[in-house]
Amino acid sequence: MTWNRNNAISEFVRRRRKEAGLTQLELADISGVGIRFIRELEQGKPNLMADKINQVLLFFGHTLTPTEISDETRRNLGS
Repeated sequence: MTWNRNNAISEFVRRRRKEAGLTQLELADISGVGIRFIRELEQGKPNLMADKINQVLLFFGHTLTPTEISDETRRNLGS
């Protein structure tokens, strides 16, 4: 699997961290995850644990939630 630095979660966390004036290390400390996890999250590692992603997102007042996708997107998932 390839990493996607531009996925929605990676971009959200990176942008919100910078808006908060935090380094990756500071966000890791505040959210209770390791620095390696923050780096991998922001770099778009594809197989991170959802509970840890939620730990970081909760700091910004968000959580992972199911989102409906279009039929076209669903058809393209196998591409």
